[in-house]
Amino acid sequence: MRALIERSRDSDAPYTVTQVFSDQPRAAGLEVARGLGVSAGFMRILSSQFVGAFAGKILNIHPSLLPKFPGLHTHRRILEAHEPEHGATVHFVTEQLDGGPPIIQARMAVAANDDEASLAARVQTLEHRIYPLAVRWFCQDRLRFEAGQAWLDGKALREPVQFTGAEN
Repeated sequence: MRALIERSRDSDAPYTVTQVFSDQPRAAGLEVARGLGVSAGFMRILSSQFVGAFAGKILNIHPSLLPKFPGLHTHRRILEAHEPEHGATVHFVTEQLDGGPPIIQARMAVAANDDEASLAARVQTLEHRIYPLAVRWFCQDRLRFEAGQAWLDGKALREPVQFTGAEN
């Protein structure tokens, strides 16, 4: 959320953040948002009516390489499964929990000394890079949701874009 707000202030930003809302009244992100001059941390499943009303217009970021590990406690589950790789995925929101078409992913190796906290912090760094990028694409009309798929620059994404840092 902080990255989205900060990037919205860039002179070439194609979007403006005007409000932040949360289903958790004590979410730390709300204080961050207030401090930055806007009023995330929304952890409820959206109703099918809400998703339907905004179909193709809601993006989400999830801390795993979807379709692996949808839902909660991804960092713990990655460690318990002894996965060698972890990351984050930006996807379109559909009625299926964390099941909408993926747009972009960022990957990293799981270190031998990682615990949930260190893994979460390292994944969050990746999230701060890819979420603003996907929002930028969407606001520039480069990214769209059509026929149940994500489309970027007029091409259906058969696989999510793999973030390397060179994307624009």
